[in-house]
Amino acid sequence: MTDRPRSPRLSDAGSPSDADGQRDPITGFLNRDAGLLAAQRAVADASARHAPLAALWLDIDRFRQINDSFGHPGGDSVIVRIAERIRDSAHPGCDLLRMGSDEFVALVPGCDRPSAEAMARRLLEAIELPMPIDKILVRPSASVGIALLQQDEDASRLLERADRAMIEAKRQGGNRLVVSACGRLSGRLGIQLAREELAIEGALHAALESGGLQLAYQPIIGIDGRVEAVEALMRCHALGMLIPPEKFIPVAEKTGLIVRLGEWSLLQGAHCAASLRRQGHATRVAINVSRAQLTSPTFLQALHGALICANTAAEQIELELTESLFMDLSATVQANLRGAREAGVALAIDDFGTGYSSLANLKDLPATKLKFDRAFIGVLPDDRRAFAIVKAMTLLAHDLGMLVVAEGVENTEQRAACIAAGVDATQGYCNARPMPEAALLQWMKTREGQ
Repeated sequence: MTDRPRSPRLSDAGSPSDADGQRDPITGFLNRDAGLLAAQRAVADASARHAPLAALWLDIDRFRQINDSFGHPGGDSVIVRIAERIRDSAHPGCDLLRMGSDEFVALVPGCDRPSAEAMARRLLEAIELPMPIDKILVRPSASVGIALLQQDEDASRLLERADRAMIEAKRQGGNRLVVSACGRLSGRLGIQLAREELAIEGALHAALESGGLQLAYQPIIGIDGRVEAVEALMRCHALGMLIPPEKFIPVAEKTGLIVRLGEWSLLQGAHCAASLRRQGHATRVAINVSRAQLTSPTFLQALHGALICANTAAEQIELELTESLFMDLSATVQANLRGAREAGVALAIDDFGTGYSSLANLKDLPATKLKFDRAFIGVLPDDRRAFAIVKAMTLLAHDLGMLVVAEGVENTEQRAACIAAGVDATQGYCNARPMPEAALLQWMKTREGQ
């Protein structure tokens, strides 16, 4: 490889081998918590000396596509090489932070706007150099937001402006820079959105401590009318707010809280499965699992711990994973998938059709169920091309021994189209809305008595 991962230089950015708990182990940059403290120190020092300070927030464009295409190890190797390019292009003496999976910040003391823009252009040019991955030559790109310290501004506000400027650069198409002071970013709106994200992070902590998390269960109904499974869907109530999943899940992933949320879901879902069994239903409970959980070496411990604590049989639990996770060839992910199947836990491919996996790989997947993404179902019965895809993939999945579920079935017309395509079960408002555990148990009892 032209820029094969090298051992990062022992510079201001530090070394990946630092064991002080402040360094990101992959890049050697300051981790999120240590980075926020560094930002506070940098702002305090610049303010005391009346010196300029620039914050450059960088996000790799389309990194999810890289992860989905090459798996977690491929994504990590790209992060290592991008970090090396950032280190080589950054001003000497700046602090380098890793703020998320593919987000980085450079805090550059004594840096005015022309110097900050020049550094951002160097970063963009360096990152765009060709990079071989698994014999494929890709050209990564990035979006960079720049914020220059203003009078009486604190570190949080400075980073918020840099983050929102980066989002504006991405909105404009990526592979560009935007300066907070002159871009089309709506300053007050940007600050409001950033603070909302911080508020959600605080609410998640509060929910974990005060019992504000709940699982709602949505039945998956077989074509024969049998309740094939119920999917556990997380809900968050905290600090007087009901936070929708599309808002708190991204924040949880960005901050690392997703692992704690996932472990909580495993335990609560296992308890629900036990309640169903006591009521006479051997119905599976399907629980969503994140990439962060599956890449953890302690995942199987958490899974077995949940089964033991809830006194639940492994056969009553099903893990739902995106298809890209099944394509992840890292040893940890594969070992966790194998361990789950060997324990008797079922695996389902969730949101099928939205990733980048090859159909040829389907034969090697240890999955027992395939769930079509609602993007295919929502356009039925009018979209004949979508119907043809669902029908063909259903036939293929059946030949591979997998049960097929259509998600997002909202009306009887869509359900009829899914039945015509040959699917085994449907999930959506057409059958039942998500409900708390107590309501689910009553729903099952009422249904049984009909």
